[in-house]
This record gives sequence, C-alpha cells and structure tokens, in this order.
Amino acid sequence: MLIPPTVPTSEQEPGVVMSAAYAAGQRVRDVAIEDAGEWARRPGHLVWIGLYEPTAELLDQVQAQFGLHPLAIEDAQNAHQRPKLERYGGCLFVVARTAQLVSDRIALGETHLFVGRGFVVTVRHGASVSYTPAREKAEACPTLLAHGENYIMYAVLDFIVDHYAPVMEAVMAEVEAIEDCVVKRELRPDEVERLYLLRRDLLRLRTAVVPLVEVCRKLEHGDLVVIDEEMQPLFRDVSDHLGRVQDEIDAMREVLAFAFEASLMLGQAEQTNITRRLAAWAAILSVPTAVTGIYGMNFVFIPELRWRYSYFVVMGGILTICAVLYWRFRRNGWL
Repeated sequence: MLIPPTVPTSEQEPGVVMSAAYAAGQRVRDVAIEDAGEWARRPGHLVWIGLYEPTAELLDQVQAQFGLHPLAIEDAQNAHQRPKLERYGGCLFVVARTAQLVSDRIALGETHLFVGRGFVVTVRHGASVSYTPAREKAEACPTLLAHGENYIMYAVLDFIVDHYAPVMEAVMAEVEAIEDCVVKRELRPDEVERLYLLRRDLLRLRTAVVPLVEVCRKLEHGDLVVIDEEMQPLFRDVSDHLGRVQDEIDAMREVLAFAFEASLMLGQAEQTNITRRLAAWAAILSVPTAVTGIYGMNFVFIPELRWRYSYFVVMGGILTICAVLYWRFRRNGWL
C-alpha cells in the first residue's frame, strides 16, 4: 500500500515544498517566493517551485511574481478540475490527476502546473506523493534539465503516470483473487460489495487517465506551445504509458463485470438446484398426502376398508410409488 501524501516539513513557509533556481541544468540556490520572479527573469535561469495545498495568500504571491492569469489561479485553489491543458498568454496551465491506494481504496488527487518562460510551478492537492524523486532525477541529469520548462513539465507528468503502476498492480492482484473465488464458489455479500467498489474506483481512475492522454498529445504535437523536437518523443512516451494504463483499466473492469455476472449465474444455478430438490420432495410427499386424504374422507361406505389386507396393500403401494419417484428424480439429478 502506498504511503499517505507527504506534508512539507521544510523551514520555508507552510505550503512551500521547494523553491529553487537553476542555470544551465544546474541548481544554483534555493530562493524565496518573493524573489522568484526576479530570478526567473534573469537570462538563462529557471525557477522551479513546488507547492502542497497552498493557501490563497500564497497563491496570490506566486501570481504576483509570475503574472499568472486569475482564472488559472482560481482553478488551482478549487482543486476539483478535469485534466486539461490551457494557455493563458505566455503561460501554460496543466491539470493532471494523481492516484494512490489509501485504506484499500483508490484515492485521487490533483496536480496543477504553471509553465512559463523561466518558471515552473507545481501545485499538489489531495492524494499525491512528493515530487522530490522527480526533481532529484532531473537534477542528476543536467543535460536534460538544461532543456528547461519543457523537460520539467515532462518529468512531473511522467512521475504522475509512473505512480499509476503500483495502484494498478495492487488492484490487478485483488481482481485476480476475486476471479479465482468466482470459479470455485459463489461470492459472499462482502466480496460482492468489494467488487462493486473496485469497479467504481476504476471508473473514477479512468476519468482521470483518459483526458490526460489528450493533454500529452497536445504537448507532443505542439498544439498550444512549441515543444523542442528532442522533447516530443518524451511526451509521446508518456502518452503510450497512459494508453497502456487505460487498456489495463478497461480490461480489469471487464473482468470484474464478468465476475459479477458469473456470481449472479452461480447464485441462480444454486437457487434452481434448491428449487428442483424442493419440487422433487414435494412430488414424493404428495403421494402419501393424496392417499391419506382420500381415506380421511367421511364416507360411510368404502369397500376396501373391510378387506383384511387393505392396509398392507395401500402402504405398500405408497412406498412403491415414492421409491419409484425417488429413483427417477435421483437419476435425473434432482436429488
């Protein structure tokens, strides 16, 4: 199971995970939010700021430093956005959904990226791991980090997509376990409930993955911004990964649907077997019931009542008919 989202514990102000300036792919120094705009405007410099559930005041500071559009800032505050790619002047605004397993449920979070000349700002909300590993990986390869904003945007999106994999693996293992149970026996009520929750969580995850594919395709083909030719294959790679995740989600939802249908069919088959058994025993018991009902009538003259062997004949006939019925039902698989 993945760990809960990391809460920033640095000495910077609350909500700021990291804020650093880079030049030629090398980290120059940490910078304060109020100085970030000045560093971003320096030739050959780039500022990368990471925020986690920032306050409105902190977002206002970032907006003032980089001249971000008010509508994009409003979206970043609300944190209930569909994955999308928008352009506001010279700044790109990207929304991506993150996923984690929390208490055996798929929890979705959001990451908003502001990408402009000389700066990248990531804003995380909800279920999301820290992007520190992505930053460390980028810093370890100055040649790629020297590509600037495009590479950082790719690194963050690739990190988000890569973290879909542990979620998918955990869900896949549970889906296979449920599938094995269906083959062996009828699902218990709690297992049926879990099956339904998994299908619903996978649907929510699909709604987060599918729009992100279109975002990466726009970045790959440079629909809203010119992307370096060296960067385009990287965004294509992210799109391919997202396509595989989408296929896995669809496959697992199909398996869960078949498992649910199979469980219903097994339940119906068991009910049919029970109904057959009850019908067979009812048919057998109807014979003595009918005979005793006849001799229970209050007629004065019943000829065989005075016959010496009538009781034995009637009882023998009842037992014989019941035995024949039992044999036939048993032979047909009803008993």
